This record gives sequence, structure tokens and C-alpha cells, in this order.
Amino acid sequence: MAAQETQATQQSSVSNGEVSSNGAAASGQVAQTGATAQDPQQQQQQQPSAWQVIKGVLFRIFIIWAISSWFRRGPSTPDPNTPAGAPRVPSRNLFPKDTLMDLYVYISESEIFTDFNNTEELFWYQQDLVYGEWTTGDSGDGCYEYYKELDLSESVKQNGSIYMHIYFTKSGFHPDPKRKGQYRRLSTVHATRMLNKYKRRKFLKTKNLLTGETEADPEMIKRAESHGPVEIISHWHPNLTINMVDDHTAWVKGSVPPPLDQHVKFDAVSGDYYPIVYFNDYWNLQKDYYPINDTLQNLPLRLTYCPLSLWRWQLYAAQNARSPWNFLGEDTYEQSDEDQDSVKVALLETNPYLLGLTIVVSIVHSIFEFLAFKNDIQFWNSRQSLEGLSVRSIIFGVFQSLVVLLYILDNETNFVVQVSVFIGLLIDFWKITKVMDVRLDRENRIAGIVPRLVFKDKSTYVESSTKIYDDMAFKYLSWLLYPLFGCYAVYSLLYVEHKGWYSWVLSMLYGFLLTFGFITMTPQLFINYKMKSVAHLPWRMLTYKALNTFIDDLFAFVIKMPMMYRIGCLRDDVVFFIYLYQRWIYRVDPNRVNEFGTSGVDHTKDSSAQPAAAETPAAITEKPDGEKKND
Repeated sequence: MAAQETQATQQSSVSNGEVSSNGAAASGQVAQTGATAQDPQQQQQQQPSAWQVIKGVLFRIFIIWAISSWFRRGPSTPDPNTPAGAPRVPSRNLFPKDTLMDLYVYISESEIFTDFNNTEELFWYQQDLVYGEWTTGDSGDGCYEYYKELDLSESVKQNGSIYMHIYFTKSGFHPDPKRKGQYRRLSTVHATRMLNKYKRRKFLKTKNLLTGETEADPEMIKRAESHGPVEIISHWHPNLTINMVDDHTAWVKGSVPPPLDQHVKFDAVSGDYYPIVYFNDYWNLQKDYYPINDTLQNLPLRLTYCPLSLWRWQLYAAQNARSPWNFLGEDTYEQSDEDQDSVKVALLETNPYLLGLTIVVSIVHSIFEFLAFKNDIQFWNSRQSLEGLSVRSIIFGVFQSLVVLLYILDNETNFVVQVSVFIGLLIDFWKITKVMDVRLDRENRIAGIVPRLVFKDKSTYVESSTKIYDDMAFKYLSWLLYPLFGCYAVYSLLYVEHKGWYSWVLSMLYGFLLTFGFITMTPQLFINYKMKSVAHLPWRMLTYKALNTFIDDLFAFVIKMPMMYRIGCLRDDVVFFIYLYQRWIYRVDPNRVNEFGTSGVDHTKDSSAQPAAAETPAAITEKPDGEKKND
């Protein structure tokens, strides 16, 4: 499971649009925290029913949905012309069903278009389109297509912008406001879209720390020196779909639900709304964009006009809605190009039945992830004895989380990933207070100013044989880890380029933990073997995490993922199967202490029976001593 978490962090270590110094695209880019401690015997006797568990899960899902809806909620803009308290009148679409209309598409370098008489800027003119008609067109599906190559000007080559202006007019009208008698405001729908897309290209200045050499392209090094470490480059995609939503809902101004309210435009005078024009580039993969530079002479552009149903438009609008993290800035929540493409490729190339199963399983995965987190917190919060638990593994987990956090900070990962890793590190620090006695030594201060933190093993850990087995397991483990660590450090230093020595240390530690971090799960297996028991383990948490690992195996084969991630999932499966084997061979012993510090034997009855027997006077018998002995 550790390999799974660190690999997911590695995939998010580079922000969107960044490329390495050699010009290649860079590929690398909670719940209740304190359960109330109850009496262990009450926890053992009063187990929740299945229905209570289901209700709890559904309630938590509802809470998460309510919070996310609150974040995504947009403020409704009240109509200033409507008096307070007056009822709002439902509006209608200005283009009724089966309206005959014409399409004008102008391409210009100006964001505001006024030169309607320039025939060179008229890219596409399509007459006699029928609004809401699904049986016309080239293929009988209501769609029309047009292809043409655009001449590329010098300003566009130098990172300039190029805009597309769309006008839908009712048949017989023209979009030019200067043409008296041919222009009508309520019969014209206008939309503008910038065709090129700006992406950041970040130059990573890396080199071999021993030789000082780099495999970066010399041209890229020169651009980095002239343009700085970050360059904004204009990119182009040759395909775009123009959708007109077939919708005649009686929307009420100020009451359109988000994110649809961003697209429904009302007329200020009549109060009715214009047909919704939607530029659909959802299926344009990020990998198909290419930079606009001096080597290009023209740009190919294929436009497609299609009607779009309301429910499909709602799906697209929800996918492209602004993130609830938008208040943090675009760089904090923006997904990488590979993350955006992976989902779309899975939707395009995966079998529909397997895709449906994957969606259901992903929902289950989220529920299991939450339950694993919840039970892990509850387990350590109510734990009274550390017998049978590997404390050194907990301490090593803190070190691993700290390395991951420093690594993603050094690689400028987006803010959301940084927050999630930081929260995980805080939880690991909290576990330290549960497995060790932590106090402030105010007598022996550091430099005579700062109190010293003192860590001491708990008595339940020291007095049992667990500490001996734990030390023994890590001693045997060090015989394997230290040589592997040394070999990996030498390999990373000789063959991998780094930004500096600090980055080399972090990259080397992170790569080592990603490759061999699963080995740190084996000390607990050794302790279980020595104690011949698994009753001390948090089985609920382990079960949920194992189920999530099995689900990750399914995703690893459905969605394109690195081979190391797939191997990591397989390794975690093997370790958990060993746990299951130990649970099968080490049977339940009612006299053994469980994870709550209690056993299956009622010691209260035994302790109360002993004083009663002591108070009862011994029966007086007159049997001979030999017969008493025989009795």
C-alpha cells in the first residue's frame, strides 16, 4: 500500500504543460480524527449491525456531497429590474423549435470582430440549418463538417492569439449591425472562442553531478537562457466541434443551477434567453496539441456543427466546471495533461461493460478508502497495549511520509497534493504519540532556550517480547536494505541527472522507498510468526486497504499506468495474502489478549469467585487422613 501511495504522488509531481530541459513533455506530475475512547469490553460486546454500518456510510456520502455542492455553488445574480418580492416569470428560447437559420464563422486575430465585409476572414458560411433537427447533414445525424487550412501570420507565430467568431442568425438576417433591415438583435446569436491554447513549458536545469554534463538539447538551453525558466508557448489543435443545445426549458433568470448558469444568456429587454452555443473540445487529447512556431506555414482546422441534447450538455458542462479549489489559483489544482488524457482514453478505448464495472468499483474504492482511514484512526486512538505491534514500522512510516513531502515540495507539485501529503504526515506524527511516551524536557534545553523533546518506549512495548522481535526483524532487514540502498544511491548518482545535491538526496530516497518500501511491511510478519498470533492487528483497516489494492489492480489494467505501479500493487497483494495465511494458521485463542487489551475469558467472574471460596469455611469431616488423601 505504501508503494501505491508514493507512486500516485510521483505521477502528480510536475504541473500541467511542463517539459524537461531536453524539450520532451514531463511525464511525472478527511474524516473523523479522534474517535472517543470507550471501555474495551463495551466495544467488544456491542458490535454495530450491518444496517448501522450502511446508514453510517450513506450519511458520510451525503455530508461529502453537501460540502462539495456548497463549494461549487455559484451566487445567483438577481435581476435588478425586478422588484424585491415580485414573482419571476419563466422565459423562453428566442429560437423556437425547427427555426431555419444560417451559420457564419469568422477567423480573426482580434478578440472583438467588426469587419464583416472582409470576405477573407469569413471561414465558413452554412445556410438553411434547422434548429433541433437530428436527421439532416452529411451523415444523417444533423452534423455538418468543414475543413480548411489557415494562413499563418507572423504575429501568430510570435505567440499571438487567433479567435473564432460564431454567428447564428435566423434565415434572411445578417450578423452585421450596420446593415439596416438585415440585422435584428433578437435573431442573432454570437459566441467567441480563442482557437490557440497557451501552455507553460518549464526548463528543468539538470546535470550529472559528477561530470557536470547534461543530455539536454542545446537549443533548449539557449531558450532557457533567453526566455527564463518558464516559457509560455501557443499550441494548436486541428479539430473543434460547435454544438447548439436543443433546449426549450422555461428557465427563470437568477435561478439557473450552476454550472449551467455560466452558459444561459438572457436578453436584458425581453427577458428571454438565447440558444446555448457550446464549443466542445472535450475529446481533444492534450497530447495532440502541437506548438505554433516559425516552422509552420499554415494551420489546419476542421470545424463540425452538431446539435446537442440537454443532458449531454450538462455532462460536458459539469466536467469543465470550475474546480472548488479555484480560489487558490490555477496552478494549485490544475491537472497534468496525462491525467486529463488518461480518463478520456479509457472512455474511448475500454469496453462499455468493463467501463461500467470500473465506475461502480471506483465508487466502492472511495468508500473503502474512507473506511480504512476511519478505522485506522479508531484503532490507534483506542489502543491500550502495544504487544505484537511493530513500533519501528510506525517510526519508519513517519520518515517515509516526510521524504515524500520534501520531494513533492522540491518538484513544485500542485497545492492539493501537497496538502493531502501534509495531512498524512500529521497523522503519522499523531501515531507516534500513541506508540511512544512523548514529553518536553524543560531542564535539559537545546542551546539553553528550546525545551528538548524526549521519546520513550511505552511499558507495554518494552515489557513484552514484542520489542525483542521488532529489533530482531529490523536487524535482519537492514542486512538487505543497506546494500540495496547503497547500490541505488550509486546508480542514481552515476546515471541520473539532478538539479543539485539536495535534489539528488531527495530523489534517491524517494526512488528507493518507491521501489523497496514494501519491505518495511515485513517486520510485522516476523513478529506475528514469533508470537504465533495475529489478534493484535487492525484487521478492519487492513481488509479495507487490501480491497483497495485489489481495485487498483483492476484500474492498472484498464487505464494506462506505469509498470512500476502495477508491480507495486502486486507486491502489496502478496504481503496481504501472507497476512491471511498467518491468520489461518494461528487460530483464535480465547485466553489471548486482543487489540483492545481484553480476552475472551471473563476474568471478573473468576476473581469474584475466588474471594467467595476463601470466605466459605472448610467442611469438617471425620474421615481418616489416608481416605482424605485418596479423595
